[in-house]
Amino acid sequence: MKELYMDEISESRRSKRRSETDNFIKKQQKIARSHNVPEHEYESHRYAKTKAMNCGDPDCVMCMNPRKSFKQKTLKEKSFELTEKYW
Repeated sequence: MKELYMDEISESRRSKRRSETDNFIKKQQKIARSHNVPEHEYESHRYAKTKAMNCGDPDCVMCMNPRKSFKQKTLKEKSFELTEKYW
């Protein structure tokens, strides 16, 4: 009886995870279509683990690490420093 109940819980978690993944892919496809990305690039399997607007080029100004390119700290690091001063 208890094993059956645990199987139902794990199945509901699995189905929730799968539906969240499908929703994420659909959102990224919608973003890609709205920005006129070529049609072959908004196939569903491409957005399983990446964002639609990530070009994948490490030298791209929008995608690169700001510490590497501009010798600046990220926004998260800056906000941490501000909150750290008050502790």
